[in-house]
Amino acid sequence: MKLFNKHIFLGLFSLSIMTSCQKLTEVNVNPNEATTTHPQALLTKVEWDAFRTWHGTSPLYALKMIVQTDGENANQIYNWQRGSFEQYGNLRNITKMTEEAERIGAESYLALAKFFRAYYFYNLTLTFGDVPYSDAAKGENSAIFAPKYDTQKDVLVGVLKELEEASIILKKNKNTINGDIIYGGNSGNWNKLVNSFRLKVLLTLSNKSTDLPFNAATEFSKIFTNESRITDVSGAEDGQLVFLNQEGNRYPEFNSSGYGSGMYMDSTFIQRLQDLKDPRLFVVATQTRLGKEAGKAINDFTAYEGGDPIVPYAQVNAKAVLGKLSKVHERFYQDPTAEPLVLLGCSEMQFILAEAILKGWITGDLNATYTKGVQASFKFYEKYAKNLGTYTNEAQAAKYLEQNSVSLDGASSNEQKLERILMQKYLRSFHQGGYSAYFDHLRTGYPSFRKSANVKTAYRWMYPQDEYNNNTANVSEAIKSQFGGNDNINLQAWWLK
Repeated sequence: MKLFNKHIFLGLFSLSIMTSCQKLTEVNVNPNEATTTHPQALLTKVEWDAFRTWHGTSPLYALKMIVQTDGENANQIYNWQRGSFEQYGNLRNITKMTEEAERIGAESYLALAKFFRAYYFYNLTLTFGDVPYSDAAKGENSAIFAPKYDTQKDVLVGVLKELEEASIILKKNKNTINGDIIYGGNSGNWNKLVNSFRLKVLLTLSNKSTDLPFNAATEFSKIFTNESRITDVSGAEDGQLVFLNQEGNRYPEFNSSGYGSGMYMDSTFIQRLQDLKDPRLFVVATQTRLGKEAGKAINDFTAYEGGDPIVPYAQVNAKAVLGKLSKVHERFYQDPTAEPLVLLGCSEMQFILAEAILKGWITGDLNATYTKGVQASFKFYEKYAKNLGTYTNEAQAAKYLEQNSVSLDGASSNEQKLERILMQKYLRSFHQGGYSAYFDHLRTGYPSFRKSANVKTAYRWMYPQDEYNNNTANVSEAIKSQFGGNDNINLQAWWLK
């Protein structure tokens, strides 16, 4: 018995020595918790977050599409202040997907990670100006918790580089991408979206062509000529998130309390649709109460009216009480699958190409390209605005385009043609594209938005308070180098100067 106990003691003593020599992280591992995963397990979440990130009602106020009657909305009067860096949280999943894709050599997932990084950083830099880019999302692996800020120029050049790399990978890797809820694993369609987004970024930089390490027009033409892109007017190639009538998979505005209370249509948007006799009005707005009570037909343009976005909200509320205001169409908050959220689709793509043709960046049929953009927008509503498709079918689109006020042939100058292209690009963006139409407005001046005499143009958002608290030196340097130390929403970032 003594010999047996001695052996137990020596064995336990040896084990304790061996254990003490191991790293704590090697011992303290939960065998039931995986430390690695296939990137497809991350892709679905990455896609779901990215396609919904900039959706919501906030852009609609800035775009003069909706107004508030029970309080003052900062976006309606261009008085927003601090933005958010919460998108950097989403970038952590993309970083992890990149690591897992590299670990197992799954290049298609690496390509999609590059695309989503580019998408986030494109929007982040247009929102703020300089932002953390090269050091971003490196807290876990590199212990960089106070990332330096990259110049907006470097960020956008980096975005284009990542998109080009993604396109190269997708072109040679045509295998099915599992876990993909956007294209069902079709790598060819992903490549079309990536290249289309490259064209969008290049057009965004059209005013900075002389301050880039490449010629934006030449790069645009090269991609247009040699690479695949979204072309299908039916929407089959659109980069869009389709919703399901299942818990956790429904349209974001489904059962929205805001739409049932003080939110109404903006007279700016209503008036533009009425002036152009645009039947898309009938699928985005409801008739006024007085219009309904008068028995007016759904396609009677006089049955719709919006609220003035620059008068005190109490005045707009008084008009609503009288039944003289249209609300956002019920389908947006009563239909759990309302419509997909389009990150970039055929309609927007055609208007990007139309502007490029007008600029002389590429050659093509300007009228045909513009027409296709309008047709694609009508087709979208014909397909997804349930029981309202007859108002936006192919015949209605053709009738609409015949109008002198809509056709490019009715424009007297290239400037007026540009205005019409940007107007159509704007009209298709109700609840689609986040702030893209607002960024177009900042870049081109079109479409114009009414402001009170004392309201200045807001060109950007102030940096988040968390950056002042936790990354003080870097955010302070970014503000100093861009805006002379004044983190002001009315100052222009590099891309607009």
